[in-house]
Amino acid sequence: MRSLWRTLDRALARDIALVCVACAFVGVSFGAITVSSGLPVWLPTLMSVAVFAGASQFMFVAIIASGGGLVAAVVTGLLVNTRLLPLGFAVGDVISGNWRQRLFGSHITTDEVAAFTMAQRDPGTRRAAFWGCGLGLFASWNLGVLLGAFGGTVIKDTNVFGLDAAFPAVLLALVLPSLKDGPTRRAAAVGVVIALATSPFLTAGAPVLLALVGVLASLGGDRFAAKKVAT
Repeated sequence: MRSLWRTLDRALARDIALVCVACAFVGVSFGAITVSSGLPVWLPTLMSVAVFAGASQFMFVAIIASGGGLVAAVVTGLLVNTRLLPLGFAVGDVISGNWRQRLFGSHITTDEVAAFTMAQRDPGTRRAAFWGCGLGLFASWNLGVLLGAFGGTVIKDTNVFGLDAAFPAVLLALVLPSLKDGPTRRAAAVGVVIALATSPFLTAGAPVLLALVGVLASLGGDRFAAKKVAT
């Protein structure tokens, strides 16, 4: 483990540390929002250790706190986490060792971990970036959630501190890098319209699942545009 940290250069270690600090603040907001919404202190703490996926955790709590069903909350969280599957394949070469190490490595694979790892070309630096960022985020996220959860027992209105903005801010930060191409923008736009249009009539969580129909809008658009240009 000591050699792992020595492999990281100062600039890379600084960047990872800054992301860990930001992650801890988001964790504080998640813990505070969850408990102030009426959920028990143990729930965000257990979720953060067992799930360790901020976006799906925020989504799960948002649906449950707004009166949605458990099935819709779980399915939505799982769908949000499907993006981690290709990321896991992309960084799979740095997760070596026995099955426990590989299992834990898979567990701590996040968007940030994959981004730092894939940006490195040297195999040793890739491995150091993966485990350094993964372990740092796991520790900072869970510590932040624990502090926020106990803080949530005191803070009755998280809106006063603007903590309620953390959830949409996190999701927006995850989505924005993916909106560079036309098909993805079309799918997102149609999904947003469907979710907004059905929200007044459906239970919480259902509009999010129904918004997946927007994926169909990403199919065939480029081929149609190419034919139009050709003609």
